[in-house]
Amino acid sequence: MSPHGKAPLLRRREYPYALFLLPGALAFLAVIVVPFLMNTGISLTHWQGVGSPKWAGLANYRELLDDSAFWESFRHSLAMVVAMAVLPTALGLVLAAALFDYIAKHIGTRTASVLRACFYLPQVLPIAVAGIVWSWILAPENGALNEALGAVGLGSLAHDWLGDPDFALYSVMAVMVWVQLGFPLVVFMAGLQRADPSLHEAAELDGASWWRRFWHVTLPQIRPEIYVVLLWCTIAALKVFGAVYVLTKGGPGGATNVPSYFSFQSFFEKTQVGYGSAVSTTLTVIILALALVALRLQTRAEDQ
Repeated sequence: MSPHGKAPLLRRREYPYALFLLPGALAFLAVIVVPFLMNTGISLTHWQGVGSPKWAGLANYRELLDDSAFWESFRHSLAMVVAMAVLPTALGLVLAAALFDYIAKHIGTRTASVLRACFYLPQVLPIAVAGIVWSWILAPENGALNEALGAVGLGSLAHDWLGDPDFALYSVMAVMVWVQLGFPLVVFMAGLQRADPSLHEAAELDGASWWRRFWHVTLPQIRPEIYVVLLWCTIAALKVFGAVYVLTKGGPGGATNVPSYFSFQSFFEKTQVGYGSAVSTTLTVIILALALVALRLQTRAEDQ
């Protein structure tokens, strides 16, 4: 067949696949793109949620640059990245290796599966339920943690964990480590299952210790999973809202405020809809830029 006959045939064969992508593209357009553009438009106005918006141009963004409360909330967001991405990734790697290399091989795969499910359980719980339970645990009076400290003779360490500005952020971070740990653990255990066992056997025959085998053999093989976990958890940390809302509502005195909750306050408490839209638009742009950079780095690492 001539080249002129092949081209229409190829287009006919490829065209049906585009139809399968069309519903997802339309849903993405309706749920993501259009609301984002509308939110961006509102961020260029002064509006209290009722009446007609008044055009403000970039005034909200200029105000945002000079808003110390916003930058303080952004610094808290970076702390959440540590609690929801860095620490869970490191702990998840260690726990996944322990479950896969020791528990499953010496005690049994069923025990390893049960422990994996226990670690993943906080991911299944609604964040509102988990937050309420932890607020009971961390309550200053009759809270389970303070009661336990008193029972073992450490009552002097009892504290108002969520009400003290010096401890509130660290308390929320600890709760988020507990919530987030199960996701990296499950992903890393799946990655360990596809790792080539012959490389471990060869390293073990050469006299390599478990740590050297883990560092030089296991980690390079599950590098894609590490990239995915870090990216996913970092995005979750930057847009965290539910835990802060349930546990502290950004307090005390803004000690646990994060950009997503800061935007919520601007929207519904201060009725500064345009300013809240500017905060959420800025946060969205930061998340998109971070995702693009992370994907670029991942692609470059895989190519190398």
